[in-house]
Amino acid sequence: MIRPATVVMTLLLLCPPAFSQKSESDPQTMQAVLCEIRQLRHDLQIAAIAARRAQILIYRLHEETVAAERASGRLEDTKNTLAQMHMQEEYQAAQIKRFEEYRDRAENEQQRKQWDDSASQLKEQMDTWATQEQQLRAKESEQEADFRAEQAKLERLEDELDLLDRDLAQTAVQASNR
Repeated sequence: MIRPATVVMTLLLLCPPAFSQKSESDPQTMQAVLCEIRQLRHDLQIAAIAARRAQILIYRLHEETVAAERASGRLEDTKNTLAQMHMQEEYQAAQIKRFEEYRDRAENEQQRKQWDDSASQLKEQMDTWATQEQQLRAKESEQEADFRAEQAKLERLEDELDLLDRDLAQTAVQASNR
């Protein structure tokens, strides 16, 4: 049997020496790698800024949506109150007309006075409601203006988000073409 030490010695003597690679650095290659790293870092910074901006826009969009919904709710409440008030006024007007008809058909002065007093009370109440209705109409106008302003802000934010989306899509296309 051949001894292992002999085999190792034979292999070492018969194998040609291998030369290591020279560590010459190609300045152009290094410069290209450095330029690519800088471009990647720049692209990452742009992407990070765009992501932060998108998060801020989405948060603002959410908050503005909530504000627009609240303004819409307030406006709807006022409109409902006005509609109820209008129905009450119509009912009161019909009541007044009925009381006046009863007054005209009354058999004695006491009944006429009673129907006339009832009609007068309803007329006074309607005058009070007219003042309240004017206040509610003013409030409704103000709330409509607030709602339109909130809607305009919401639309601006949506436009800004769309613009950011287009910019990111364009950046992605440009990056894929490199």
